Amino acid sequence: MIEKLRRFADSTNFTKAVIVTIASAMPLVILSQLGYFEYGIAVALGAFLTYPADIPSNLQHKVRGLLITTLIVSGCTLMVSLLHPIPWLFYPFAVAIIFFLSMISVYGQRATMVSFSGLLAVALSTGHLREGWDIPLYTGLSLAGGLIYTGISVLFKLVSPHRYTELQMVECLKLTAKYMKLRGDLWDKDADREGIIEKQLNLQVEINTIHESLREILIRNRSTAGSSNRNRKMLLVFISLVDILELALSTSFDHSKLQNKFSEHPKVLDTYQNLAYNLGASLKKIAKSIENRKKYISKHNLIEDLESVDKAITSYRDALNEEEASEGVWMLSNMLHYAEKQVEKIKIIERAFTTTINFKDIKERDKDLQKFLTPEYYPFRILKENLSMSSTIFRHSLRLTLTIIIGFIIGIVCSSVLKLQNPYWILLTIIVIMRPGYGLTKQRSFQRIIGTVVGGIIAFALLSVIKSTSVIAVLAITAMVLGLAFTSINYSIGATFVTIYVVFLYGMLTPNIREVIQYRVFDTAIGAALAFIANYFLWPAWEFLSLPMYIKKSIEANRDYLNQISVFYNEKGSVSTSYKLARKSAFVELGNLMSSYQRMIQEPKSKQKQVQQVYKLAVLNHTLLSSLASLGTYIQSHKTSKASEAFNVVVDAVINNLDHAVTLLTIDMQAEAAHLSDKEELALRFIELKNLRARELKENYITDEQEFRLKMEEAHLIIEQLVWLNGLSEKIVKATKQLELNK
Repeated sequence: MIEKLRRFADSTNFTKAVIVTIASAMPLVILSQLGYFEYGIAVALGAFLTYPADIPSNLQHKVRGLLITTLIVSGCTLMVSLLHPIPWLFYPFAVAIIFFLSMISVYGQRATMVSFSGLLAVALSTGHLREGWDIPLYTGLSLAGGLIYTGISVLFKLVSPHRYTELQMVECLKLTAKYMKLRGDLWDKDADREGIIEKQLNLQVEINTIHESLREILIRNRSTAGSSNRNRKMLLVFISLVDILELALSTSFDHSKLQNKFSEHPKVLDTYQNLAYNLGASLKKIAKSIENRKKYISKHNLIEDLESVDKAITSYRDALNEEEASEGVWMLSNMLHYAEKQVEKIKIIERAFTTTINFKDIKERDKDLQKFLTPEYYPFRILKENLSMSSTIFRHSLRLTLTIIIGFIIGIVCSSVLKLQNPYWILLTIIVIMRPGYGLTKQRSFQRIIGTVVGGIIAFALLSVIKSTSVIAVLAITAMVLGLAFTSINYSIGATFVTIYVVFLYGMLTPNIREVIQYRVFDTAIGAALAFIANYFLWPAWEFLSLPMYIKKSIEANRDYLNQISVFYNEKGSVSTSYKLARKSAFVELGNLMSSYQRMIQEPKSKQKQVQQVYKLAVLNHTLLSSLASLGTYIQSHKTSKASEAFNVVVDAVINNLDHAVTLLTIDMQAEAAHLSDKEELALRFIELKNLRARELKENYITDEQEFRLKMEEAHLIIEQLVWLNGLSEKIVKATKQLELNK
């Protein structure tokens, strides 16, 4: 328990919660002591509304993002108060600014959070209207609050500039270790392989997110603030983790076939599985040392594990005659080679935390690293291209704008008829809950209502026994920190603590605390209901409509990855940036496909079209990527012979299959005869490859030269992977034909 609390207190979420609490509470306390409590509230709100845009990034982007948010928040506050007395100007402005702020989400995560802050500012301003000279005064106080938050956030960044990077690296190490553990589980004789693959696919979504975050913070930092040894060290570790993930994915074997083949010699696979588990355990151990800020001490002797596998292979060879053992030894030798490469990468990571590292290789690749980043520019063209009903963000912006208008009208009616207080809570609830997707909106609606009710009950119970204003103030600050810290971890808990904080705050301002709880729950329920209904009926963005695009992109990314592997095999030399970018894209698009599938299964049953077929395509793309990684890894790490014409014909056939699947998804049907025209030649090429393998197997009994053994291993793996790739591509075409999401 103590360890969990320590990790929570060391987390980025908790640190941000502390920053915004300091930035909000400090001016409030100081100005309250001077008799300017309302001024303190205005400054605190300015700081609080700037906080959402404080996403992890390098210092330059952090400052720029926070300053822009501060200006937008104070600008919205100013314009709402100025225009509110003039209805014919105010209402068109309100509609336009809400729609515009919603639309800027097309520019990515930072823009989405800036949008969120601006929308909150508009909603809060409608509930705290100013008049006369109070308008510029309170606008200035809001601006000051944003600047105070920016200053404190920058100060925290300067005091501990690397902690966020370290915590992200810890998460990346843990996720990679978990992925490798799952790969090890596949070697169990009675393993639930379908269940393990599903876990891997879900894990891929998390890994993609953490990879993108680390690319942003590590690579962009090098271009904006130079490159410290610590940053270089973390970048080296990250590059090694990407390679380890590819290596882990590349061990794509038919496990059932291997279990049958080595059923009488189980020690071989058991020894290999133990090594696989220790590889993951080593990464987890490194993660713990970084997280706890302790010196890393290796727990597992991976070299001894490799030797154990080598001895097991030797024992297997000795137990059979040379002819019987040959194919099994080749399979096991390939597995051992992959393990050796994984150990090599893990050793690089271990040395990064134990010895001095030569960063020359990374320094030479600085220019190429920039290509792995998502561009940070905001052309008007992107906004213009999304101004259509085909854009999910455009439909969400329309939906949100209309829902806020309805919520505003309901708030006015309830305020006048039912005499409710603070109807702007309806608007706040809509803004906080409503998301482009139905599933997340539904989930947040229930979580927020539950959190509000539970928080209200707890707060009321505490206020009924606690009368000291000082104690209530301390509890309010504590609840604020915990509420903000938990919001992105567990929304229900976060909503509970935020409600407690709000009720405590009103408890210090008004004696009618029961009414505060009653109105907050009522307004929250109205806002949540409106958000939920709007997402279902107003231009809904059902996930099955977007899935063909994600499937198409995943197939295209795998096709491009295969094409780069083919180019590398034919031309040799060093691995190009194009190859690495194609590999990255294949991993990212597979994760995006699985993320879309996850969103679909959260939607109503009637909107879950062909769930099994979509999942089948996700699994096929995952298996294809695994096979490609296996082929690419082998070609990178071996001195290979010249690519044969038969190899290129088979690769072209696989690419044609994938192109055909893409064509089917774009509803641009071609004649089946065109797709099948090269089948006869492809069959002849497979015969050619198999005859080559048979001939080399026969020659193996004549010579035992090491060079020929390596050639044999290459022939075996390349042929097996080509056969497997062709079969997978044909299955993808077949599965795509059966997909009817748009029909």
